[in-house]
Amino acid sequence: MASHYEAPIRRPLVTGDKSYHDVTIDVAHPVESKPNRQWWIVFGISLTVFLWGLGLIIYTISTGVGVWGLNKTVGWAWDITNFVWWVGIGHAGTLISAVLLLFRQKWRMGINRSAEAMTIFSVIQAGLFPIIHMGRPWLAYWMLPIPNTFGSLWVNFNSPLLWDVFAISTYLSVSLVFWWTGLLPDFAMIRDRAVKPFQKKIYSLLSFGWSGRAKDWQRFEEVSLVLAGLATPLVLSVHTIVSFDFATSVIPGWHTTIFPPYFVAGAIFSGFAMVQTLLIVMRKVSNLEDYITVQHIELMNIVIMITGSIVGVAYITELFIAWYSGVEYEQYAFLNRATGPYWWAYWAMMSCNVFSPQFMWFKKLRTSIIFSFVISIVVNIGMWFERFVIIVTSLHRDYLPSSWTMFSPTFVDIGIFMGTIGFFFVLFLLYAKYFPVIAQAEVKTILKSSGEKYKKLRDGK
Repeated sequence: MASHYEAPIRRPLVTGDKSYHDVTIDVAHPVESKPNRQWWIVFGISLTVFLWGLGLIIYTISTGVGVWGLNKTVGWAWDITNFVWWVGIGHAGTLISAVLLLFRQKWRMGINRSAEAMTIFSVIQAGLFPIIHMGRPWLAYWMLPIPNTFGSLWVNFNSPLLWDVFAISTYLSVSLVFWWTGLLPDFAMIRDRAVKPFQKKIYSLLSFGWSGRAKDWQRFEEVSLVLAGLATPLVLSVHTIVSFDFATSVIPGWHTTIFPPYFVAGAIFSGFAMVQTLLIVMRKVSNLEDYITVQHIELMNIVIMITGSIVGVAYITELFIAWYSGVEYEQYAFLNRATGPYWWAYWAMMSCNVFSPQFMWFKKLRTSIIFSFVISIVVNIGMWFERFVIIVTSLHRDYLPSSWTMFSPTFVDIGIFMGTIGFFFVLFLLYAKYFPVIAQAEVKTILKSSGEKYKKLRDGK
């Protein structure tokens, strides 16, 4: 009789009649088998685009930043837009891994590994842009506070661009350690299953001598919690610091106090959309439908919908404050965004970021795989436009009408951006081939409470 009074059991997070051994087989299969034809095609395209972008980076550095579409009025454009966009995409990994770990959310188990990998790869892309933008990248070490005996000047700690250097490097190192720690049990699993001596050697090096004893697991749990505690403030701090690049200046349209929370919400928004894009493709290609279920995709869509709504409120707040301030320059900056020559970028941003996520209120749409995939791409296009609108439309018309100008990118701007996308996919495809994409040990911990097979056993079916 007791069963009548129990709370309804949640839908399983692992579908199919999976035993512990099945999970191991499914996670190890992509690593142990040869990559299929589609993988090679996508990898080939990504590599070509990356090499093209690399060529243009070399061309930029050898010729000078003048090969970009920048001019005297718009001194910052695609380079910083792409930088902020890539940093934003990197946010979801830390959020899914660290914040949801601290809140004990089980649904993160199937997706956290890929989200963390995505964080690292996108922060690598973001880090490229300031280095290229320096014009003299071989002097990049000047950004580090090293003694003057090295011949450099002492760094200017008042510069938000310097804060970026510290924020990004901290973010990358913490994310990398967090990701690698989670990978140790999985590397050990592949090491123990490996047949070829070379493969065994490589994975035993990667697994840092993991033995699977209780002591290993105890330390693993402790370190994961400590790292999650360290990484959680980073979710807020990194994009806050990126927003200070603009908010600490005095240019109308930039010096707004709303920037830090609004950038953070936008970053989580675009990051989740990118995780969604990659997961929907990966669950199909690697046959992981049983681990990345429709429920995972639905929960991700709910986060996208909430953060999209926060970003929408931020846009309206910006417009309201510009009007309320009574500062005509500020008012003009926003009027020019919506109705000036770049109106199309502003309205693309509005429709992609504010309007499109509202479809997720409907259960039928947020559980549709194809619709989720389309919206996830639309959101990232919209978030790119948001950065473009903030940067270019605030600069292209200043106090002197005689210096008003339009910015248009050259093939070098576009090529470098496409190259970073190629580089990102090259890294992600290599990860998907040689690394276990599902945290199998973590999935096994929830199998008895959230696996379909064990629910049937428990219900006596």
